[in-house]
Amino acid sequence: MVETRPQVIDATGRAIDNGWTQLADAAPLPAAGGVILPLARLLATAEAVLPVRLGVLLAPGDAPDAVAALLHRLGVVAVSFPKFRDGRGFTQARSLREHFGYGGEIRAVGHVLPDQFLSLLRCGVSTVELAEGQDPAVWRSVLALRGGLDTRPVAERPLPLLRRLAAPIGIE
Repeated sequence: MVETRPQVIDATGRAIDNGWTQLADAAPLPAAGGVILPLARLLATAEAVLPVRLGVLLAPGDAPDAVAALLHRLGVVAVSFPKFRDGRGFTQARSLREHFGYGGEIRAVGHVLPDQFLSLLRCGVSTVELAEGQDPAVWRSVLALRGGLDTRPVAERPLPLLRRLAAPIGIE
């Protein structure tokens, strides 16, 4: 059986190499490469020395703080969107960036729509796994419509003026 991997796009809407295989709970680990494990399986094998690069799949009900201690070992955190109207993945991505300072790849997987692309980027998502048959050009066209909208993750943007003015001033 030939293994196929879904197509992945980056923040520019360009297809990138998908070096990750998403594994189910009971699937055997490959000898090499990158694997995305469900949270429970990752936590069960966290102490083991594995011959693969590790990533985790956060289900909508999983709290990002469950992987906070392991973020330094993870090459990717995939946030799951089981339905396009389930927004918990946005919150998880933003929390990973802002509260835990995760600088690695955050990947949106599942049922995401091109209309959500700008919001995904603003929450800290860096890549999107496309459903079979989706065209990356459609996702790029969404970026062309953004106008002057700042799509940098919230954690990377400067504070708004009123928040800067409200910050305590250090006078010596």
